[in-house]
Amino acid sequence: MWYWLFKYVFLGPVLRVLGRPEIEGLDQVPRTGPVIIAANHLAVIDSLYLALVLPRRATFLAKQEYFTGTGLRGRCQRWFFSVSGQVPVNRTGGSAAADALAAATRILESGGVWAIHPEGTRSPDGRVYRGRTGTLRVAMATGAPVIPVVLSGTDRVNPRGARLPRFGKVRISFGAPRYYLPADQHRAARTATDELMREMAARSGRHYVDQYAATFR
Repeated sequence: MWYWLFKYVFLGPVLRVLGRPEIEGLDQVPRTGPVIIAANHLAVIDSLYLALVLPRRATFLAKQEYFTGTGLRGRCQRWFFSVSGQVPVNRTGGSAAADALAAATRILESGGVWAIHPEGTRSPDGRVYRGRTGTLRVAMATGAPVIPVVLSGTDRVNPRGARLPRFGKVRISFGAPRYYLPADQHRAARTATDELMREMAARSGRHYVDQYAATFR
């Protein structure tokens, strides 16, 4: 219930006024069945805009720290992520990646929508960076289609380091579904991931950087 209240009553109207989102290709998203939404990552607010425009409920994997904070801010943060149905994932330790992929697989096996930013972190300069292979490994294991999504303008509405959002123009473009055959070799997922990220860069008119964004932070 809270997910839809945030979308249509509390946050959604504010996001529409701030970003005046322009949407392209939304009909590419299947109405039923498992699907992976893979988008570039420019700002913290990206996930909110994806949830706003997607006709189906999307689930993100949120870092566990969002659920363990203390004080008033920590409690509010924990409440928001919990009631909106997001899944906590421990990103530390040797089993962190496996746990995240298992959680994503469960979302898809239940017929849900898993939304993910393959870059793993926000772009530091607006360019599209190398993606992590987990997205494509899950796609290959589950057979779920991958919808590539290009976001632009969210970094102007929600600039890095700014305390308050600003008015801007957000554009969200959904590409055609991609289907991947099962593969066990890491090389197959690596190649497919690189192709996906290069496509996002080309469609967004941004340069592609064949290195992880985390290297530059």
